[in-house]
Amino acid sequence: MKKLTVLLLGSIFLFGAVGCDVARTSSDAPDTIEDGAVVEDPSVVEETLEDANSEIRQEQLNSDIRAREQRNDVLGEQAERNDSDLESEVRAKLEANIPRSKLTVDAEDGNVAIVGTVPSQKEYETIKPLAQEILGVNSVTVEVEILPSTES
Repeated sequence: MKKLTVLLLGSIFLFGAVGCDVARTSSDAPDTIEDGAVVEDPSVVEETLEDANSEIRQEQLNSDIRAREQRNDVLGEQAERNDSDLESEVRAKLEANIPRSKLTVDAEDGNVAIVGTVPSQKEYETIKPLAQEILGVNSVTVEVEILPSTES
């Protein structure tokens, strides 16, 4: 009976963790990529800039991408990535290169969907090319709103 209880609880936790599987560039990015996903306070995109521009954070992001690439080298097929790795690598790439963004990344079978906000057209235009740089990304869907910075 104890083994069955442990199995059932473990299954519930695993299902819950998989069900919440998205990667976000900031804590206030949308929680989901579904239609109607919104950023809570989209006018405050500058708050993520300081953290994303820090040297330590840049090193962490680059290290994360390198570690996943090395793991895939060891395991075999470099271009084949699981969905959570794709989400994490695309998120890290976007966070490192578009620090004022509030984006949520979801991947399924190599197809990446990105939603959220960025403060300028220039940053918007870099989203898709950056995501496509990650090995294993087949297609990129971008549903991102451009919200001008509130700084004067």
